[in-house]
Amino acid sequence: MIRLKNKVAVIKGGNSGIGFGIAEAFKNEGAVGAIVGRNQNTLNNAVAQLGDNFIGINADVTNLADLEKVFKKTTEKFGKIDVLVANAGGAVTGAAFGSVADIGEADYDKIMDLNLKSVYFTVHKALPYMNDGGSVILIGSNAAHRAYANFTLYGAAKAAVIYLAKGFSSDLLDRKIRANVITPGTTDTPAFDKFVPAEQMEAVKKHFADQMPIGRIGQPSDIGKTAVFLASDDSSFMLGAELLVDGGMTYLAK
Repeated sequence: MIRLKNKVAVIKGGNSGIGFGIAEAFKNEGAVGAIVGRNQNTLNNAVAQLGDNFIGINADVTNLADLEKVFKKTTEKFGKIDVLVANAGGAVTGAAFGSVADIGEADYDKIMDLNLKSVYFTVHKALPYMNDGGSVILIGSNAAHRAYANFTLYGAAKAAVIYLAKGFSSDLLDRKIRANVITPGTTDTPAFDKFVPAEQMEAVKKHFADQMPIGRIGQPSDIGKTAVFLASDDSSFMLGAELLVDGGMTYLAK
């Protein structure tokens, strides 16, 4: 059964990693739509893999004018939007991770702009272009539940995103737009490249896998399958919910 046949989706950060895993899963279930990213090369490569039913839009999700452009272009091409995935987030180029003793105002603003403000305004800007009864999917992190060293601000932003799924669902009851959040754990994405030298990559991934109760790190396809469920009518009785897709890290890890 094709669960997303003819649904129009917008996937922030859909050009790589978790976002591309979601876009690929959506395509396999019959969806059409747009992926959004800032790297034109990865956008082009992702669209080539997804095929003619997806377009790539180069945009900075922290720029409100760019967000407006994303939703206008998508509706001009496909009509109104049924599914919105607010996936972009993570490390910010030029901003350091660190403890409360280390992070000053400039890095605070960069981290929160990408990981929280952009999520709020993605939904805010999308609403005029969304069909009633649509699905909003937010991406959290198990850093919202576990106090990892140097991830204080990132974890706080993701904890707020988890709350936003509840708040958005309450705000949008009259339009029957459901907002839910997927909370991944460590996932095998190009984000590793930002922190880990190539010669250490396999050892670092094995280290993370050894910490995971399930015995492996996540794959983008793990998140993609969950996103299909939340985008489809199979989850029509769910709103404001958090689905932990983290290999047991939040509740079972030592």
